[in-house]
Amino acid sequence: MHRIPQVPDFASIDAKAPQTAEQRTTVLALIGNLVFSWSNNESLFIYLLGILLQTDEVAAAVVFSTLNTTRARLDLIQRLARVKIRDEDVAKELDGLIKRFNKASRIRNEFNHCLYSLGPNGEIAQTQSMKLQEVKGKLKWGEIKPMDDLRMKQMVKSINDLKKLNRDIWAFLPRLEAECSKRRRQPET
Repeated sequence: MHRIPQVPDFASIDAKAPQTAEQRTTVLALIGNLVFSWSNNESLFIYLLGILLQTDEVAAAVVFSTLNTTRARLDLIQRLARVKIRDEDVAKELDGLIKRFNKASRIRNEFNHCLYSLGPNGEIAQTQSMKLQEVKGKLKWGEIKPMDDLRMKQMVKSINDLKKLNRDIWAFLPRLEAECSKRRRQPET
């Protein structure tokens, strides 16, 4: 049987919302920073592709945009790396960067693909994941999580992790380029 949730008391929420505007602004700013940071990191993979494919930025961007999912882009980078990178340390570093990016992707996806619920005062009270979960053999629609101080601190940590990842990818690009250049100069054995 289909249950429709109770319609919120929009008039009451709208009347009380100015009191919670700061909380909503903070949450929305955190979401915006999370998406901004994640997107900038994903875009850096264009340069990794360019190095691995030994091509220019425009051609790498064409390949990047032709693959319509992040997963497909990362799969291509990992497969090219297996073919192009001989130095185990460089390969491990690339794998570590991709793992860190994937971890950040889960958090970014959590906030991009959810239902936000407002509390009675207009505050962003909770999120409900858009993922189906199987609990005790039954499908359940999305985990519900409160939008509390702990959750916002986790978001700040994720944003800081993405900032560090961004710096680490930039630092890795010259090492990858050196590894791939070295390989071009050495014949295959």
